[in-house]
Amino acid sequence: MRYLAFFFVLIITLTLGVLLSLQIGSVPPLGLLLDPNHGFWQNSYSEDDIAEEEINLNNLKTPVKVIYDEYLIPHIFAENEEDLYRVQGFVTAKHRLWQMEFQTMAAAGRIAEIVGPVAIDLDRMTRRKGLGNSAEQALIYIQNTDPQTLKLLEAYADGVNQYIDGLSIARMPLEYKILAYRPEYWSPYKSLLLLKYMADMLVGDEDLEFTNMRTLIGDSLMDKLFPMFPEENDPVIEEERVWDFEPLKIEKPEGINYPDEEIKVKPLPQPEPGVGSNNWAVAPSKTKNGFAILANDPHLSLNLPSLWFAMQLSTPTHSVKGATLPGALGIISGFNENIAWGVTNATRDARDWYSIQFKNEDRSEYLYNDRWIQSTFRIEEIKVKGKPSFIDTVVYTHHGPVVYDRTFRSYRHDVNFALKWTAHLESNEQKTFLLLNKAKNHGDYIDALNYFTSPAQNFVFASKSGDIAMKVQGRFPLKWEGQGKYLMDGNNPAFEWQDYIPNEHNPSTLNPARGFVSSANQHSTSPSYPYYMFDNSFEHYRNRRLNSILREKEGITVEDMKRLQFDQYHLHASEALPVMINLLLKDSLENLSGPSEKYLNQLIDWNFNTFPNQEEPTLFQTWWKLLYKSIWSKWEKDDMPTVLPNKYQTVQLLRNEPESSLFDKPETEKIEVASDWVEKSFEEMVSEIQKMESEKGSYEWADFKNTRILHLVPNFESFSRKNIYTGGYSGILNATSERHGASWRMVVEMGEQITAFGIYPGGQSGNPGSKFYDNFIKIWANGDYIGFNLRKSVDKDGVLFTTQFSN
Repeated sequence: MRYLAFFFVLIITLTLGVLLSLQIGSVPPLGLLLDPNHGFWQNSYSEDDIAEEEINLNNLKTPVKVIYDEYLIPHIFAENEEDLYRVQGFVTAKHRLWQMEFQTMAAAGRIAEIVGPVAIDLDRMTRRKGLGNSAEQALIYIQNTDPQTLKLLEAYADGVNQYIDGLSIARMPLEYKILAYRPEYWSPYKSLLLLKYMADMLVGDEDLEFTNMRTLIGDSLMDKLFPMFPEENDPVIEEERVWDFEPLKIEKPEGINYPDEEIKVKPLPQPEPGVGSNNWAVAPSKTKNGFAILANDPHLSLNLPSLWFAMQLSTPTHSVKGATLPGALGIISGFNENIAWGVTNATRDARDWYSIQFKNEDRSEYLYNDRWIQSTFRIEEIKVKGKPSFIDTVVYTHHGPVVYDRTFRSYRHDVNFALKWTAHLESNEQKTFLLLNKAKNHGDYIDALNYFTSPAQNFVFASKSGDIAMKVQGRFPLKWEGQGKYLMDGNNPAFEWQDYIPNEHNPSTLNPARGFVSSANQHSTSPSYPYYMFDNSFEHYRNRRLNSILREKEGITVEDMKRLQFDQYHLHASEALPVMINLLLKDSLENLSGPSEKYLNQLIDWNFNTFPNQEEPTLFQTWWKLLYKSIWSKWEKDDMPTVLPNKYQTVQLLRNEPESSLFDKPETEKIEVASDWVEKSFEEMVSEIQKMESEKGSYEWADFKNTRILHLVPNFESFSRKNIYTGGYSGILNATSERHGASWRMVVEMGEQITAFGIYPGGQSGNPGSKFYDNFIKIWANGDYIGFNLRKSVDKDGVLFTTQFSN
């Protein structure tokens, strides 16, 4: 009997041993993951528990000191820039290695390598947009034109790689262990690829959707529903600005015709509507202390680890502090001893689509100017975890890569659409930030921006000397009016970008008479600007709220600016709701009772704030969503992407033309008007809120909105944070919606002793087991900040630990 028991235990032991050594899909062998010496147990630490006092780092010219403050923010003190960026690379990798690599693998179209076949379509899309190819071209351009930037990129990569060389399996970031792969060496190419990833994140276009919409409703209605400028235009560059340059001439070619067809493709992802960024600077004449104040809060997807990593970088010639992008050199949004700067998305149309006609099935020639010219091929090998590689052939034309064709995202055999994008141009955005980090005045700021090509950004500026400025920067195509709004004929040279707007002609302002500069993703200029620039994604609410407060307020303080970044006022609701209520009460609904009366009375009494404990924002947002869908669903097509009028134009139509035929749905016998849809959507809202109230017992805004900060791998739910208790919404200055919001908030007063504050929704550590992984989230959600002043190497207050690097 004992032999039987022995063999039974032996079989169980062998079976467990086999199971623990097997890898199933993307799940690693459980034995490795549970190994107490190397597995996930080794990631349950906080950085201050294992701080190294001294680290040997090859290739340093002189020793480098790093002081970590109580929030794990590193302050790097080096004697020269090469050492500075070498240590920046090492330190960033120490805390954010997996994130750095994951984001660049996403930009390169390599996610299938680590998660399997589910990511093949995503990787194909990324590669067909040409991100990897663009980064390769940028590296070649820098190698040929800027040896100093290349040297610093190489130093940064060397620091990352020396960290990787010394990384034990036990200290490997947890995501590598779960997904069962190992880090690769870093390179200058990857730093440039990261900047292309940001360009892709911040750009959108709706050319194909606009083409379909034009086919549906015609030019006249397109002009009415999608005007060049809104009635209440409050642009980035003040309306009074006089353009003191002679613009380049360009005229619309005669007899131009856009391809007129239904386009049935799955469009590329677009940025989240209504979410962007805010930045502004106030002149000394409007501030209490007589110093310029600058504020910046870029709104992006809320993720863990956070997109940003806070840091100070110091040499004997400059000290700069702010938010870095893990993988890129220098500070992206921040300040030094002389200037401060910040960025918001300028939402300029920097991508155009061209219809391509190939000569035959091999696609080796395409038609241009009625001649057949040679195309080129880029063979993309997409490695797939656990499966054979997927080979994709991307055809390149002189316009750019052919994204859509018979093999990708198209329902038709004859579709071939090429993408032309400013991110494909030769560029050196990294140099912009290297120069901004040590800039001393407005002239230095302008010189730095001249290297910036893509994505289009609004760069705000303030200096210790009291200057404030704003410039809309990027390399912008010189277009005739209407060019690029729709799909263009790739054979016709008249559709080519004719030239580029000179940098000195880009919209800008210095020390305007109104005493402030600001941007919130609205139109860049008034109609007086002499160049064509249409984009359907300009913001219409945050900018007007921001500018109205900055115009009125005097004696401005840093605390005022903090409150303004966290402003909860819902301007869209304040303009839309009275119109909706008037239309609702128009048709004998005065005798509302029960829940309908309760909800309506709440809305009537609402102060239009969006605090987390309020219920009215839930009522309004639900009603608005249902009303908007009721009005425009007639133009939504399952197999044909379209673009719908924005909420600003919809409110204008409800207010000014409630009897318009645009509210009618032709397929019904009744002729509908605005009040019909207002009444219908109100009844649907009442039903939805009643259901929510019965199921959850409440319809408070924070619960309804459910702001979530998700891990970069969405199904890693235990590494995410959900139900963040905070207010705001898209289109509000505190633009915190379900998944997007202020990814970084900074306020800087440029006094004799600079005073700065900053915060972001995450933590300095990329390790989910660390107390520094998410310790900023509650501070951020409450609208609070941490002190962010420049630190000197001899300062001893608030030091968590110090690390010394030497050769």
